[in-house]
Amino acid sequence: MPKGSILVIDDESEIREGLELLLTSEGYGVSTAGTGESGLAKLEERPFDLLLLDVSLPDRNGLELLKEVRRRDPHLSVVLITAYGSIDMARAAFKSGAMDYITKPWSNDELLAQVAQAVESRRLREENVQLKRALKQRFNFPSIIGKSEKMLTLLDLVTQVAPSRSTILISGESGTGKELIAKAIHSASTRADKAFVPVNTGSMPTDLLESTLFGHVKGAFTSAIASKKGLFEMADRGTLFLDEIATMGLDTQAKILRVLQDRRFMHLGGVQEVQVDVRIIAATNIDLRQSVREGRFREDLFYRLNVITIELPPLRQRKEDIPLLVDFFLKKYAEENDRPVRNITPEALRPLMSYSWPGNVRELENVIERAVVLSSGTNIGMDLLPDSLLGRGSAFSLHDPPADASLFEIVEDVERRIIAEMLEKCNWNQTEAAEHFKVPLSTLNQKIRRLSIEIKKKTRG
Repeated sequence: MPKGSILVIDDESEIREGLELLLTSEGYGVSTAGTGESGLAKLEERPFDLLLLDVSLPDRNGLELLKEVRRRDPHLSVVLITAYGSIDMARAAFKSGAMDYITKPWSNDELLAQVAQAVESRRLREENVQLKRALKQRFNFPSIIGKSEKMLTLLDLVTQVAPSRSTILISGESGTGKELIAKAIHSASTRADKAFVPVNTGSMPTDLLESTLFGHVKGAFTSAIASKKGLFEMADRGTLFLDEIATMGLDTQAKILRVLQDRRFMHLGGVQEVQVDVRIIAATNIDLRQSVREGRFREDLFYRLNVITIELPPLRQRKEDIPLLVDFFLKKYAEENDRPVRNITPEALRPLMSYSWPGNVRELENVIERAVVLSSGTNIGMDLLPDSLLGRGSAFSLHDPPADASLFEIVEDVERRIIAEMLEKCNWNQTEAAEHFKVPLSTLNQKIRRLSIEIKKKTRG
């Protein structure tokens, strides 16, 4: 099976033949066309992963042809071929929807690298589209991205419990997407046409939190110059999402318990009871059972909240979702920041796949946003990733490794440091380092690529 299918549209037969020979030898399936019209005809016959398109064609302008291609297949990866590399050319290419461009003459190694990235990007986009379509058909949660077994099992549970009236407790580490799951539950419930009201209970002092939740009457406290409704009333017949509920004081917990039991409460400073119909979804990133044992959380409230528990897996336990998430965040922040970024290089994706992600999806999102903002080209490379992902300045301690680090991650980190130290001693001469390690140079280079070790320039001396 070929590595990918490529269509070359160029009016120069030497270029078509040369590209066909080069790409075929690398395992790609290649078709060629000498005009824009014949190229469009081949695109109608079957799908391709990549189009290599000459800007100057005898019958059509390449950029105009690209617009037609985009209308027919918006997910096709396109790399333009041009004799003129300039900022204006780059802008025109990206504006027309190209992923990248190459200039004549080119380096075969650079061309093959661009082709590999473009083909992988096409497949990733297709997988994302198909996944979203499948998730929508199965769950109707278009904002949730994941194909791992853990995520599919979780979404099955969300689908099952969403229509009920039951209180739900979502547990998971920080950054795993607890509010996103809460919104999915609300959107799939019979309350979807009413308000979803989130509140971070850990970000407010007790008095402000109670006023925010229950409202107050005029004169209830010094600054209460007018009566005000609370979030429980705003969420009436809808859903109230209480994030970081473990941080609530015991007095506030007692008031929440009463609303759960009786669906009634009083405004701060008020004497009349207010009745509401609110579904509560609570979330925590700590062990509530332990908090109960330590007397920091009411046992009766815990059992009221813990009717149905949904546990979100950390990102390190669903790493097969990382490429899809990277693709989603890359597109999101490229559009928001008006950047031409289209792809992440395979070398840059490797450390993202091997990193343990203590900050979970939120940390991954921040990494991609940072890379997009700092980028000036079409690809996210190793140079745009923070040192913490590349084993620089944050290596594991062998005496006290992170609790969530696997044996594989610890061994890999040690191997990375040993190789990097030897390379530095050898002035970044891989051949000399391989001789010291008594291994073939090809073996060392494979390890350097697998461990995402950045090779620095040799210093003189």
